[in-house]
Amino acid sequence: MSDGFVGGGPRIILRIEAACLLACSVGAYAWLGQSWWMFAAFLFVPDLSMLGYAAGPGPGAIAYNAVHTVTPPLIGLCVAVVLAQPYLAGLALIWLAHIGLDRTLGYGLKYARGFGDTHLGPIGRDRMTAKATR
Repeated sequence: MSDGFVGGGPRIILRIEAACLLACSVGAYAWLGQSWWMFAAFLFVPDLSMLGYAAGPGPGAIAYNAVHTVTPPLIGLCVAVVLAQPYLAGLALIWLAHIGLDRTLGYGLKYARGFGDTHLGPIGRDRMTAKATR
């Protein structure tokens, strides 16, 4: 689409994919047998990256996207497996679960135009503005 958002069938597929990421991450975490208190305590830690928006929408989008892409936790998970570090694996799985949850709910990667401008479509007040202008 010309507005930079994924729509239609591909958007649905991306959200189903995200739900699978969430489910598999939670399932793998359960299989590791680690503390659910730790899972609950760390699940929303990646959202601290939103503090980057205090410096403006551009730096905020960079900070948010750096923490909400699957590459860093997948690297962490690989390192955890190679080094046989189950707690690092648990943290990586919590991080992946967070990303899966966000994307399932429609919170995609951000554009520098503003927090509500995501690759999965507008969210929040931006969503209302987008609907009003259609």
